[in-house]
Amino acid sequence: MQKGLRCGATKGEHEKNQHASSSAHPYGPRGKFTSIGDTGTNRRVRLNGYSCLMPWTGQDITEQREQFVVRATHRNQPFKEICGLFGISRRTGYKWVSRYQEVGNLRDLKERSRRPHQVPNKTTPDIEGDVLALRDHVGWGARRLTEALRRQNIRLAASTVHSILRRNKRVGVENSNWASWMIQVLLANDPLPQLQREFPNAIELSCLAHFINAGKLRERKKAMAVVASLKRIPVRVTAKCLQIHPRAVIRYFNRYGTGGTTELFRRRKAIDKKDDEQDRQFLFSVLHSSPSTYGINRTSWKMDDLHRVLAESGHRMSDKRIRRTIKAAGFRWRKAKVVLTSTDPDYRAKLDDIENILSNLKEDEAFFSIDEYGPFAIKRKGGRKRVGPGEKYVVPQWQKSKGWTIITAALELSANQVTHFYSQKKNTEEMIKMTDLLREKYCAWRTIHLSWDAASWHISKKLVFHLDAINERAARDSRPTVKTAPLPA
Repeated sequence: MQKGLRCGATKGEHEKNQHASSSAHPYGPRGKFTSIGDTGTNRRVRLNGYSCLMPWTGQDITEQREQFVVRATHRNQPFKEICGLFGISRRTGYKWVSRYQEVGNLRDLKERSRRPHQVPNKTTPDIEGDVLALRDHVGWGARRLTEALRRQNIRLAASTVHSILRRNKRVGVENSNWASWMIQVLLANDPLPQLQREFPNAIELSCLAHFINAGKLRERKKAMAVVASLKRIPVRVTAKCLQIHPRAVIRYFNRYGTGGTTELFRRRKAIDKKDDEQDRQFLFSVLHSSPSTYGINRTSWKMDDLHRVLAESGHRMSDKRIRRTIKAAGFRWRKAKVVLTSTDPDYRAKLDDIENILSNLKEDEAFFSIDEYGPFAIKRKGGRKRVGPGEKYVVPQWQKSKGWTIITAALELSANQVTHFYSQKKNTEEMIKMTDLLREKYCAWRTIHLSWDAASWHISKKLVFHLDAINERAARDSRPTVKTAPLPA
C-alpha cells in the first residue's frame, strides 16, 4: 500500500491528501522535475504532477524581493500564501519585511555582508610591514618568505603571507605598463632624469643610467634588473623582458644592495689553473678520507659537508664545480650487480654445450629443464575472507603441519610446457620416473635433452646405466633418444 493512501480512499482524495502534505515543505513537494514554464516574473516548476514556484528564481532577485515586500505590506492575502507564491519560507519572508521596516526604502533591500565585525587573530600592521619589506628586498614567494620570517620568530602560515602579498598588490596583479616602462628607459637618450624623479632616494643612479645607456649587453641587463627591482616590478616579469633567469635578477639586486654598483659590475676573478689543480687534489684527498676525520658522524660524504670542509680549509669550491671535477675524473654512480659465481672447473664447457644445443635445436628435438621444489609443509595461510558479526578470523603463527610434499617438474623451453608429479623423496628413482614419463609423452620426438643441476641423484651411476639402457632400445621401442646437458655446479 502506498504511503498516505488509506483503505477505501478514492484517487482524487489521495491526490488531495498528498498535495496537502507536500505543501508544508517551503520549496514544494519532493520528487522529479517533469516540466518548467514561466508565469510572469517567476518560474513555475511541475513536480510529480503538481506545480510550484522556485524560490527567488528570476532575472532580478532584488526586483522579486521588492514585489514580495509590497504585497506583504498591503496584506491583501494571507502571509503564508504570499510566501508560497514566491517559493520562500515564512521565516525568510518575515526577515525581509522587518528589514524593509528598518531601512524604509525598497532600493536598499540588498544582501548584507557576512564578514565578521571583529577578527581576533588578524595580522597586525607591523607584521604586515615586515612581510612586505622582506618581499621587496628579496623578491621571494610566500613559502620562502614564511621560512625566513620563522627565523625572525614571526610565525605565519604560507597562505596568510600570500594573502598579505595579494592584498598589497605584490602578487597576482598584472600591469601592462611594466614592459613599456622598461623599454622606455632602455631606449631613452639620457634615462638619468627619469630615474631621479622616480627614485630620489636610490644610490648611484648616475652610474646605473650610464650602463643602461652605453654599457655592454650584460651590463645593461644588470643595471636594468636593478632599476626594475627598485620599481618593484615582479621578478618573473623582469626576467622575461630581459631574457635572463629570475634568480639572476635577485642576485643582481642583492649585489647592488650589498656593495652598490661597484659590487654589481665587479669582474669575477678567473680561477688560476694552478689553484684549480690544488683544489682538485685536496678535493680527492678529502673524498678518500672518512668524514669522521673532520668531526662528522657519518660513513659517507654529503655535498653540504664536503662544501663546508673545503671552505674551512681555504679551498672554496661551488657545488657545481665539485660535481664537474668529480665527473671529469671519471667517477660515476653505479649500482652493484649481483653476478652468479661457480667453482666448477668445466663451467665454460658445460655452458657452451647448452648454448650450442639450444641454438641448433631442431623441430623433432626438445630441451627440458628439470628441478625439484620442496619439501614444503601444508599449513593454513592468512588471507581475506568474508566473516560474520562477532566472528574472528585468525591464523596461528605456530601450527602443526598437515603433511609435506615435493614437486618434481620439467619445463620444455621451446613450447613452454610443464610436466610434473608429486612425490615424497628426492632421489635417483624420481629422476628415472621423470625420464620415463617424458619418453612416453614425447614419443614422437627424435631426441630429448635433459638439463639439471649438479645434485648427487642427477649424476648417479644408476641413472647413467638407465639412460644407456633405454637409448640402446630406443629405435626398437620407437622412443626418443635421451641426452643430458648438466648445468655447471
